[in-house]
Amino acid sequence: MTEVKLHSFVKRVAAQQFENCFNPYADRCPVHDFIDAPAKRAKTLSRLVERAEASEVDAIWIGRDLGYRGGRRTGLALTDDIHIAEHLARWGLTAKRPTVGEAVAERTAAVIWQMLSQMQSNVFLWNVFPLHPHEPGNPFSNRQHNAAERRFGEDALAALIELLNPKRIVCIGNDAYNSLGRLRGSIPTIAVRHPSYGGQTQFVAQISELYEIEPQSRNQRALF
Repeated sequence: MTEVKLHSFVKRVAAQQFENCFNPYADRCPVHDFIDAPAKRAKTLSRLVERAEASEVDAIWIGRDLGYRGGRRTGLALTDDIHIAEHLARWGLTAKRPTVGEAVAERTAAVIWQMLSQMQSNVFLWNVFPLHPHEPGNPFSNRQHNAAERRFGEDALAALIELLNPKRIVCIGNDAYNSLGRLRGSIPTIAVRHPSYGGQTQFVAQISELYEIEPQSRNQRALF
């Protein structure tokens, strides 16, 4: 089999290992992944970065970390199994889902994609820490990244900003905004409410205002 040539940025992310942390571009989940899942995720991300690099990017939307129901499985920030195809189609790409069994939904991803589906702007999705940190002994859990992980995340984000040259950064949640650290102020940055834990209404309102999206009806807004 011919070895897939990865973008240098993706190769750098795929090479990182931290304790109690799943790297979806190098690690295989023995429960949910196809045998070639890490390679699939790395290839998909590489193609996505290449497409974005060749485009005019309006914004990088940044979450905190990959979650176990979303990015751990897909390798795509703020994207669950349900929205892989939609995510890639925005960049003219396709790819097969790297996980086995039924598609798993994530609440945050559902709200993110509710809003993205209503706009045409080139938005690249990322996280302050681009891997999945989990509690010791429980790979299917989420934890906040630590200081060492944040330093790597800041370096990766700085490299991504240089590659994509976005007009602005949209931080989804205070954790993401506060974790930007030394990068905050180097590019126009907007903080919006995270849609989880009761923040969905405010998040929808803030993104709607930012991107001049017309309010939807109550029935259209109801996701759950």
